[in-house]
Amino acid sequence: MKKTIKALGYIAIGFFVLLLAGLSVFGQRDIPVEKLKEKYTNTSSSFMPLMGMQVHYRSEGNQYDSLPIVLIHGTSSSLHTWDSLVNILLTHTHKRIIRLDLPAFGLTGPSPENKYASPYYVHFLDSFLRELHINKCILGGNSLGGAIAWQYAVAHPNKISQLILIDAAGYPIKNEKGSLGFKIANMPIINNLLLFITPKSLIKKSLETVFYDPTLITETTITRYHEMLLREGNRRATLSLFQNKSIQDVRTIKNIVAPTLILWGEEDQLISVEDAYLFQKDIKNNTLVILKKVGHIPMEESPHAVANAIVKFIKE
Repeated sequence: MKKTIKALGYIAIGFFVLLLAGLSVFGQRDIPVEKLKEKYTNTSSSFMPLMGMQVHYRSEGNQYDSLPIVLIHGTSSSLHTWDSLVNILLTHTHKRIIRLDLPAFGLTGPSPENKYASPYYVHFLDSFLRELHINKCILGGNSLGGAIAWQYAVAHPNKISQLILIDAAGYPIKNEKGSLGFKIANMPIINNLLLFITPKSLIKKSLETVFYDPTLITETTITRYHEMLLREGNRRATLSLFQNKSIQDVRTIKNIVAPTLILWGEEDQLISVEDAYLFQKDIKNNTLVILKKVGHIPMEESPHAVANAIVKFIKE
């Protein structure tokens, strides 16, 4: 018995030594937000003190527009996911376009309340819009951002003129392949290693699942996603989000009254294109656009096609 206990002790010590060695070789430290600001802000960037955070956002285009477009990014992303799309929209419309880094992501960072359930994000978005004195807007979102967008449209129907859902989350997951990063984040115990070991190669592998065409994944894109995840507090916040997922009542989708553009990448491996048809069935006033040979983030992979669909939808 003593020999067994002693052997287990040696194994535990060996594992601990290997873990420390792994951390020293592969571990990544958090990046201070001030350092990231130097690289990822520009003249359009602003920071709003809100709910204990400094919320990073950009307001571009026609500042006199009373019905702006507000765009919400997805999980592990940031407002930069909209860069190409916004540049195109600004040349084809006279709209004001607002985008932001959600709590837990980008330069905004973690919520001091450590709450990332759907009601929290809906309340946060409403508070953000009120601070900007926006009474009504065209609201769009991708993935997690899409889920927040449709839930906001349900909770505040009078504040939404039109709704844009781009590969939006909401319906129960089926047999989607999913990204490697998402899979690890959902694995108990192992997922805690992501707080210390988050290699750039993992980000690249995850993006290869998100994009349909891997040749579009540049080193700059990989670095951006990686560095935003390493923003101090973001890894722990993202893990908390995965560990405390809220159950969304998809029955309320039928209550959406705003005209809705449902836009989907046909090759989405994270949220099946089947969900696009579920949204089409549940939302009465809708326009469905399916983009061929496009994955989970069409605004990065095919920004011109997304812009054309949005401009047409807004005008109609």
